[in-house]
Amino acid sequence: MACRAGGAAPGLGRRDSVPVSCDGILTGMVTDPRRGGDKARKGDSRAAADAESSGDPERSDGREPAGPAGHVPVMLERCVEALAPASVPGAVFVDATLGLGGHSEALLTRFPQIRLIGLDRDPQALDRSNRRLAAFADRIELVHAVYDELPAVLDRLGVPRIHGILFDLGVSSLQLDVRERGFAYAYDAPLDMRMDQGAPLSAYEVVNGYSAPDLARILRDYGEERFAGRIASAIVAARAKEPIATTGPLAELVRAAIPAATRRTGGHPAKRTFQALRIEVNAELAVLERAIPAAVDALAVGGRIAVLAYHSLEDRLVKRVLAAGAASTAPPGLPIAPPGTEPLLKLVTRGAEEPTEAEIEQNPRAASAKFRVAERVRKGAVADRLTKAKTQRRLSDLRLCLPEAVST
Repeated sequence: MACRAGGAAPGLGRRDSVPVSCDGILTGMVTDPRRGGDKARKGDSRAAADAESSGDPERSDGREPAGPAGHVPVMLERCVEALAPASVPGAVFVDATLGLGGHSEALLTRFPQIRLIGLDRDPQALDRSNRRLAAFADRIELVHAVYDELPAVLDRLGVPRIHGILFDLGVSSLQLDVRERGFAYAYDAPLDMRMDQGAPLSAYEVVNGYSAPDLARILRDYGEERFAGRIASAIVAARAKEPIATTGPLAELVRAAIPAATRRTGGHPAKRTFQALRIEVNAELAVLERAIPAAVDALAVGGRIAVLAYHSLEDRLVKRVLAAGAASTAPPGLPIAPPGTEPLLKLVTRGAEEPTEAEIEQNPRAASAKFRVAERVRKGAVADRLTKAKTQRRLSDLRLCLPEAVST
């Protein structure tokens, strides 16, 4: 790959401050290649989105989509509206999952007073967004990083606090629509599923190297697959004859392992297996568990966090963090909350908002989106509250396990 020019000194708003090496990787940040995912615009649960989330069936060449004009960001107007109150003069926004840059472009256009940091672990996505956002060169900083590295990125750029941050989780349209990336089960392609193709672990290694119990655990925990054991056993039996190298045979193997009656409903039988493998390859949930508290703790008072999740595992994790930040830690029954126990967040959305039917009709990949927004109202560390809550739960579980005689 040809070299692109890059400047030497970092600094927000300096486009040339994101140097690129000759292999196309943005330099200056140390990333864990197994971590995290980028833009999610796929439906994981609704049948209306199933064909779209497997790869566009109307595209026969499997190549990269023509350009940003064909890209439809999920709940775009709602995202912009939700972050608008944080767009004070000089505000710094973060697009934690830059992808093809659709949300970033809208934010930069609507709020000319903000600066924006865009993160993505996919060099292809960064290159595309770099071109798309050229008109905003003096107001953006694009960084090759996984979103749980946000604290390190902000420290490197000398940004003490941010005012708005958007997460659009999961797999991106770019990754789904390029056949060679191996994310889709609609056509045969190499088993890959790496969001950063420089990462060492691919779906091939997982499918052909993990034990049957480990495969079953992944499918059950990350895909919520009822027939995890049957599918894992079928995979192990098939690979004993020859390695499973592409998505087509894997999808067919999964289909055959699921009872016929179950295959008639719920979309493509392989969708949960492919979701589970993708999450394992990219360690998406582990990254998210670190990233959301770090993002909340980076917000200035009055700043907002907005999150688009696409399956229940993501959404439950996001809900738990935001709920912890919005709760008081004072003992129940006190007339006044002691200092330091007040809520740190205000929940802006009542539960999780969903896209309208009109949007789903226009953009089927939005079908399973769950949108949550919270606003920072006080200083304090949400991460510390989560750690304390986890410790208290463990102590409570331990007390329940102890014999009554010991507890007295």
